[in-house]
Amino acid sequence: MISPGRGLCVLAALLCSAGARAGEFALYPTGPAQDAAFIRFVNAGPAPLDVIAKAGQAPLRIDKEQPVSPMFALDSGKPVTGSLVSNGQTLALEMNVGPGEFATVVVVPDGEGIRQVAVRETPDDFNGLKASLAFFNVDPSCSDATLRLPGRPGDVFKEVPVNSMQRRPVNPVNLSLQLLCGDADVGTPLALGELKAGERYSVLLVPSVSGPRLLGATDAVSH
Repeated sequence: MISPGRGLCVLAALLCSAGARAGEFALYPTGPAQDAAFIRFVNAGPAPLDVIAKAGQAPLRIDKEQPVSPMFALDSGKPVTGSLVSNGQTLALEMNVGPGEFATVVVVPDGEGIRQVAVRETPDDFNGLKASLAFFNVDPSCSDATLRLPGRPGDVFKEVPVNSMQRRPVNPVNLSLQLLCGDADVGTPLALGELKAGERYSVLLVPSVSGPRLLGATDAVSH
């Protein structure tokens, strides 16, 4: 479970600043302000993930019941530093997020340990009459991942490489998506539910012990 208040404190400390300003910039309808940047964290493993700004501070905890954090607004002029801790393993977090950029940091299982993958996006596709859907692929076992409407031939996303993403507008409808690795269906369809016009959504393909797995999330900004 993610505590919004704790998330704001952690992100403020990650920036070495008292003003992380989460929620200050509107994601809709105009998109981010020129100097705004956003970051979120995804826990693709079975154990809880702690995002820690500095030793002794309470972490932002992300568990498997709610594996995708909200977007946190950042000052793009300040580096993000901290630690990512899961299942006794610690990774250093150090990155810059540019103006207008959205960074998704995914912590994935890697043998007996963990590793992090950062995928960046600078969205420019706002359409108030459509929903905006992104597909992130961070699973090396599915090198060219495709998402398709179940039982239909048309592809929503086609052959997305590992450690990359694509975004496109879609009609605001009740949507389910089937993963294909190569030409083979993998797993059961992911039900995203009823999409809303003017909102952004993400589907993330992550590795797991049972094979490729899809996660769905609304690209909400923490307030």
